[in-house]
Amino acid sequence: MLDTILFDLDGTLLHFSQDEFIGAYFAELSKVFIKLGLAPETSIEAVWVGTKAMMKGGGHEFNTHRFWRGFAEHMGLDQERRNIVEAACDSFYTNEFNAVKSVLKPNDIPKRLLREMAQKGYCLVLATNPLFPLCAVESRLGWAGLGTRDFRLVTHYANSTFCKPNPGYYHKATVRRRIWLQAGWARKLILLPIAWKMKRAKI
Repeated sequence: MLDTILFDLDGTLLHFSQDEFIGAYFAELSKVFIKLGLAPETSIEAVWVGTKAMMKGGGHEFNTHRFWRGFAEHMGLDQERRNIVEAACDSFYTNEFNAVKSVLKPNDIPKRLLREMAQKGYCLVLATNPLFPLCAVESRLGWAGLGTRDFRLVTHYANSTFCKPNPGYYHKATVRRRIWLQAGWARKLILLPIAWKMKRAKI
């Protein structure tokens, strides 16, 4: 019996143009790097290096470690400087990052659907690709009028050792449950992990 529903964030609970989001996001993030005395273009390159490191991870360490190691190596930062940049980025995701909300397209349907599924007793998981810190995910959920309290599990880069579409990610996100449904899933990520029995749907 179906007992768990995984909700994606981008394109499911939040609706926007991917190009507009990335443009607005990097425009705001670049301001943080400039304040820290870092070259914004090189810093954005380092963000992509860290992101690719997370995507290639094999489950032996948390995504956050892979990201910041890749970022720091690309930028030539020592541990002290890396810690300063990481703290500044966490502050950014709690504050200035909210300016990116302006690119969203209003849509109350996902929020109503999620609340209805919760009332029916389903285990709800925010199965967003864990490439961001929790503070960033919390801000983005707030844009949809939701919070981490609305989910049994929220994946982020500090509690995940895999990214989509690695089967290891879904083993973690489904809380070891056997039958689940993915609400909102890019077709390029569709796969059938090992022997799990699963269902998927586009909502």
